[in-house]
Amino acid sequence: MTSEKTLADAGIGRLGLCSGCSYFPDYLNSRRCKPGDACIRAHSGRQIDRFLRANPELAANYLGDIFWERRAIATRYAPVDLIFALKSDTDEVVRRVVAMRLPVEQLISMIHDPDREVRLSVAARLPEAQLIQLINDPDYLIRATIARRLPHGQLAKLSKDSEREVRKVVASRLPPFALHMLAKDPEPEVRAIVAERALPGLAVALLQDEEWWVRLAAVGNAPLDALPPLSNDPETEVRDAALARLAELNTA
Repeated sequence: MTSEKTLADAGIGRLGLCSGCSYFPDYLNSRRCKPGDACIRAHSGRQIDRFLRANPELAANYLGDIFWERRAIATRYAPVDLIFALKSDTDEVVRRVVAMRLPVEQLISMIHDPDREVRLSVAARLPEAQLIQLINDPDYLIRATIARRLPHGQLAKLSKDSEREVRKVVASRLPPFALHMLAKDPEPEVRAIVAERALPGLAVALLQDEEWWVRLAAVGNAPLDALPPLSNDPETEVRDAALARLAELNTA
C-alpha cells in the first residue's frame, strides 16, 4: 500500500503553486489540500474555499491577504471576533461577508456602507428598533426591505415614499384601518393592494376608482348594497364580479 508520504516524494505538486508553499509537503501528504482542487495559493475562489473549508483554523491568517477573494473567503471561516476590522475593507465583497456574519449589535456601523448589497444584508438583519435609521436610504430596495420589517406602528413613515415598490410593500402590511393613507396613491398598483385589503367603508370609495382593476379588487370587500351600480361597469370583469356577489344577496 502506498504511504501518504510518497505523494510528495513522487513529486506531486512540486511544480507550480506548491513550489515554496509553507504547507508543502505536510498538507499534501495528509490530503488537507489538493493541487487543482483545494489550494490556498490558487487564484480560484472554488479552490480557496475548499482549502479553508477543510482547514478553517487557518482562515485568520488570510484576513489581510492582498487578494480580495482570498480575504472574502477567509472572512467566512475566521472566528467572528477577528473580522470586525474588515467592516471597512476596501472591497465590497469582503464587507458583504462581514455584514452577513457580524453580531446584529455591531451592524449599525455599516448602515451607510457605499455598497447596496452590504446595506441590504444590514437591512435584513438589523434589530427592529434600529431599522428606522435606514428609512431614508437612497436605494429603494433598501427601503423596501425596511418596509417589510418595520413594526406596523412605524410603517406610515414610508407611505409617502417616492418609489412605488416601497409603497406597495407598505400597502400590503398596513393594518386595514390605516389603509386610507394610500387610498389616493398616484399608482393604481398601490391602490389595488389597498382595495384588496380595505375595510367596507374604504372599499366603497374605491369602487369609483378610475382604474378597472382597482374597482375589481374593491368589489370583494364592499357591502352588497354598494354594488348595483357596478352591474353597468364598462369593464366585463368588474361587472361579472359585482353580479356574482349580488347573486349572493338573492340566495341568502
